[in-house]
Parts: sequence; structure tokens; C-alpha cells
Amino acid sequence: MSRASLDKAPHEVAEMFDGVAGRYDLTNDVLSLGQDRLWRRAVVRAIDARPGERILDIAAGTGTSSEPFADQGIDVVPADFSLGMLRKGNRRRPDLPFTAADALALPFADGSFDVVTMSFGLRNVADTGQALEEFHRVTRPGGRLVICEFSTPTLAPFRTVYQEYLMRALPAVAKRVSSNPDSYVYLAESIQVWPDQPALARQIRAAGWGGVRWRNLSGGIVAVHHAVR
Repeated sequence: MSRASLDKAPHEVAEMFDGVAGRYDLTNDVLSLGQDRLWRRAVVRAIDARPGERILDIAAGTGTSSEPFADQGIDVVPADFSLGMLRKGNRRRPDLPFTAADALALPFADGSFDVVTMSFGLRNVADTGQALEEFHRVTRPGGRLVICEFSTPTLAPFRTVYQEYLMRALPAVAKRVSSNPDSYVYLAESIQVWPDQPALARQIRAAGWGGVRWRNLSGGIVAVHHAVR
């Protein structure tokens, strides 16, 4: 299976996320068995935001990933291409500057941010390389990139169990808790065809980033990639 075989145009992906916005955070919490909270805390630590810095949180959804920075007084811009997600986030946190943005053509000037981060959204972008180049463009020299994304478990036996969960248990659980369970079949398939840790690192380097490294979380179910402009 290739990413192209998932056969969803960008506007269809946006509509899919609009459809799950209502219960998105709850569904993620249930499907990950609460691990998503640990992953997001790991991202906050990896970013290591400092006073005076400006952060772009792309694919921020309802703003859950942006809140820790805002609560610390850090200037953070939560951005997403799903208007449904942005509307829900704005109702919940009207103090945050939610911004409609396409990862392939960001509405920001060159060097606008000290940090660009994206959690669980890069695999839903039509052109990974172009998105990484856009992130590079809007980051100031010396700025940082932090990508948190589903990845490949490092132990073969666990990897087999994980694949079974993705394609069987995940859609079944989503039917009980999600406002649009069919979308989680697509999400499970997109995880299966996503590059492993070294392959994603190579794509990040190819987009012009340096100092690329990663840290595995939950046995490699998720990896946090770091890079510097």
C-alpha cells in the first residue's frame, strides 16, 4: 500500500477532520489508552520553549497541543487547515490566535518563528517534502523543528501486535466513541504506510534541516524528530 492508495484529496482530508472535531480529543484519549497525554508532554519538553520565543503549532486542531505554551506565557500560534477544528478550539480557548493554514503554503513571512512543531499531522499532508521546506522557510536561522508522529515499533513481536490493533481494534473502538468512525480506518491505514524513523529523518535533512535526531516513545509507536535550521 502507498500513501497515494489512500485516495483522499486535501479537501477531503480537511472535511474528514471537520467531521471528527466534536469528539476528537476524547477519541484520541480512548484510542491511545491515555498515551497521547504522555506524548504531548514529551513534545513540550522537546521544544523547551523560552521566554520571548514565538512558536508555530501547525495541525494544532482544537489547540490542545498549544495550550501548555500559552499557559506559560509563550507566544504560540495554533494553525490548522480544518475550519471545524479551529472553530471548536476558538470556542474553548478564545485567547489563542487560531489561524487557518495549509502546511504546503503557510501564510507567514520568512523567518517568522523560533520553533515550528507539528504533532500527528505530517502524514496527512499531500507532500511531506514540500511541507518540511515550508516549515524551514518560516523558521528563523538557528530555530528549531519538532515533529511528533506515529512511527514503527522497534521490536518485531510488538510491531505485529500493534498492526493488528491498528486495523482491527482501532476502527471497532472508534465506532463507539468517535463522531465519524470511518475516518479512523483512513487514519490507521495512513499510519501503516508512513516512513519509519530513519526514513523520516532523511526527508527532514533533504528539506534543508540540520542536526536531525529522534527519540522513540512507547516502544516506537511514536517518534519525536528534532532538527535545527
